[in-house]
Amino acid sequence: LARLAPADQDWPGCVIEDHPDFAVRGVMLDISRDRVPITAALHALVDALADLKINQLQLYTEHTFAYPGHEQVWRNASPMTPAQMQTLDELCHARHVELVPNQQSFGHWHRWLVHSDYQGLAEHAQGIEHAFAVGPEPFGLDASHPRTLLLLGELYDALLPCFRSRQLNVGLDETLDLGLGRSRARCEAEGKGRVYLEFLRRVHGLVTERGHRMQFWGDVILEYPELVGELPADAIALEWGYEAGHPFEDHAARFAASGLEFHVCPGTSSWQGPIGRTTNAERNLREAAAAGKHHGAAGYLITDWGDFGHWQPPDVARPGLVLGAQHAWNVDGVLGRGAWARAIDDHLPAAVSGATLLALGDAYLAVGSACKNASPWFYVLRYLHQSFPPAIAPDLPTADFGAGLDALDSFDLSGPLGSAVSLSRLGCRLALASAGAGATVADLRAPDRSALATELRRMLPAYREGWLTTSRPGGLDESVSKLTAIADLLEQLEGARP
Repeated sequence: LARLAPADQDWPGCVIEDHPDFAVRGVMLDISRDRVPITAALHALVDALADLKINQLQLYTEHTFAYPGHEQVWRNASPMTPAQMQTLDELCHARHVELVPNQQSFGHWHRWLVHSDYQGLAEHAQGIEHAFAVGPEPFGLDASHPRTLLLLGELYDALLPCFRSRQLNVGLDETLDLGLGRSRARCEAEGKGRVYLEFLRRVHGLVTERGHRMQFWGDVILEYPELVGELPADAIALEWGYEAGHPFEDHAARFAASGLEFHVCPGTSSWQGPIGRTTNAERNLREAAAAGKHHGAAGYLITDWGDFGHWQPPDVARPGLVLGAQHAWNVDGVLGRGAWARAIDDHLPAAVSGATLLALGDAYLAVGSACKNASPWFYVLRYLHQSFPPAIAPDLPTADFGAGLDALDSFDLSGPLGSAVSLSRLGCRLALASAGAGATVADLRAPDRSALATELRRMLPAYREGWLTTSRPGGLDESVSKLTAIADLLEQLEGARP
């Protein structure tokens, strides 16, 4: 309008007032579950997010920053180097986006602790079963070991100079093995919540000593509501939840009552799909925004994860990023499916239309069985080594995988999305070939298992090729290894039915 009006007069009869519902409108991209974007893809995403009025970006990091002296941890991961991070920070700054440093600092340390040089810092050196690996691994840091904080301080000193931001997200979520190993006696004597809080305070001290403000995930401290009032007053709590119906209202109310600044953190529902869950994302993003606005959240952080190998291509996240950006600016603004699809095409165009992405992400609904944090066929593939159904998804025997297969067969796609559809089909076929509840792989007919293994192996060249169009080679072999493990298991014919 200003360009149309003469320079020496106001625009007559026109006043525009607009402001966002959340001061902080962020995106967190997981670069630690095997997939690290190539530089061109990452920079293009920053441009697109800035166009969507996103003003904060975080790269979720466990082991994918090239810390000097710790090469054995990141050597095969194609990590972000300090120079690359500084260049990204410059780009973000030019686009009015704050690039916030991120480093897990308690749980999710399995990428480090599997190496002998770091196993002495593990809470549980023998390892635990967790959702992010096939077998037991040491997972969390020993909160009491004197070298733990020394190492974290060393990492912060290498990471923070790459950023203009004066914030640092230290994670501290999902401390799954706390109290199971070296801290058992202390947790029994003082209480697990107290041990957690004390470690959080010490990490906070490291952050503030370096002139930064600490962000942390709020899931663990909410298990100990009596301790919330003892959190550092300047810490920023991140309230995450990725399912429709997550108790954002209750949790946001608790953080609001504490006086802490907090952000609500829904997700794109792209991961463990591997083709997304559109309807779940739609509800999860909307409910987080409504609760956050109601209780005065300062920020809205859209998260995109890559649990267990990042099998989904980046295009699958685009619907959630676009809708989340809409809610971050205007909680009450509702995009119908048509407008949502057009917004994807306009702002984050993918290899297929926005309408196709939305429809693809709703294929899981045909199965008629809800699975937490995943599509039903993902859990069939992920837990094939267990008896059917896996404990995490006990309702799978009631699912209609035939209807799911029909829904998937209606899509004729190529490239990375085609690979994701093929993998989803394979999960459906495995479920349909199951001998029923309590069955194991050995109960499947050998010809069925052999055919499914062959089908999976034939997918892998296209999977590799598609990966390298958007993502670095580091992590690809590890992601593929989780798929070849499925094929290997199917080909173990000993004890199988003829």
